[in-house]
Amino acid sequence: MHRKVPAWFGPEAVGKGTAHSGNLANGLPVLISAVRDLNRTELAGESVRAALEALAVAAPSWLAAVIDIAEFADRYGPRVDGWTMPSSKTKRERLAQVFGQDALALCRAAWSDTAPVWIREIEAVALLRQVLVQTYTVRVDARGRDVVSKRDADNDGVPPGSTRLASPYDPDARWSAKGDDLFWCGYKIHLTETCHAPAEAEAEAYLRVPAPNLITDVHTTDATVPDVKATEPIQKNLTEREVKPAEHYLDSDYPSADLITAAAGQGITMVTPLLADHSPQAKAAEGFGKSAFQIGWKARQVRCPEGSTSIGWYPVTQHGRDAIVIDFARADCRPCPSRTKCTNSVRGTRMLTLRPRELHERTAAARAEQNTESWRTKYALRAGVEGTVNQALDLTGIRRARYRGLPKVRVQHAFSATALNVVRLDAWWTTDPLRKPRTSRLERLSYRLAG
Repeated sequence: MHRKVPAWFGPEAVGKGTAHSGNLANGLPVLISAVRDLNRTELAGESVRAALEALAVAAPSWLAAVIDIAEFADRYGPRVDGWTMPSSKTKRERLAQVFGQDALALCRAAWSDTAPVWIREIEAVALLRQVLVQTYTVRVDARGRDVVSKRDADNDGVPPGSTRLASPYDPDARWSAKGDDLFWCGYKIHLTETCHAPAEAEAEAYLRVPAPNLITDVHTTDATVPDVKATEPIQKNLTEREVKPAEHYLDSDYPSADLITAAAGQGITMVTPLLADHSPQAKAAEGFGKSAFQIGWKARQVRCPEGSTSIGWYPVTQHGRDAIVIDFARADCRPCPSRTKCTNSVRGTRMLTLRPRELHERTAAARAEQNTESWRTKYALRAGVEGTVNQALDLTGIRRARYRGLPKVRVQHAFSATALNVVRLDAWWTTDPLRKPRTSRLERLSYRLAG
């Protein structure tokens, strides 16, 4: 018989977790890639070196015809390391410019009409071109010469973190940050495991050792993918594998009003705290937040706390999502005695942005429910997934990638999750329910002598 289970979910650079009468989900915010951390100058130089190393094997004759092998061997023979670079800032900047000039010369040779097409298809060469574009700008001076200089983030712009290479040896590793003190290069992993509601666990305890929570899904992404983007694919995977949870326990990084509504339509109740109202009034805990306004959905009007009625109701699309913008008249807002509590806009009028009715009402109900003691007691179940995260770290070393590239890292995580399941099942099958699962060395010696 298929027994429905609840589930939890939360983030970490290395993993996440879920459970099935429900499902618990959580992640490790830091999964470190199997490559060195490189600053921009090191990345530029090491990318040139990686391309030269690949070409020296794949196309030695072509390479010797387009560069001075002796000069480049002297510069790129040893790996590029910040510890061995000049201490002078001027000399380091000059070295960075040399790396850029060498990268440009190599790329132009590889993409010239006379070069074999397959040269530019070598991964290290293609990555060198990408590093060149993201790190340098090229302009022509008055004499018609190319001037290569490092990009300035403020004036020249840089690629978004999701596409910015961090290493020439792992094209999928990305730099990411979480909070003010966590910064890493690598991936994220989300672990989903089954869980048992307290009542179910107590009932099973009378019969035998409670069944172990088992990992039912492993979802690995690069480090820049927000946790909220992992929720839908994980629930889809669980549904396809016929282990869809009745309840899904997640932390506050995973839900959105759209996801909660979509999951409910598939029979999944997401037990998760929604983020509070982001308006300045709500954050300051004074003035009129959105909850202070009365919404007339049928009349398509909103009444403010002072009794004024909105004059505009505009369905729009913002960031790919449906929304409704509400506008109030200046004649009502400017003389209002509570205007300073309501808005500080230059126009002097309040504007509201609402989600469609179903999403708005579901969000309001969820925020109200999560302030109750019964909801907090129920949500405490999610904390159990933190033990899975720690077990994964201790037993499998999942915090650090052993391979390069997202496909191989995903395989590593799948095997790590399988190993955890085997360990848990073995403990469950071999544990005497009448004794503690662990015995001391003295007890084991006593059993051996008695036998």
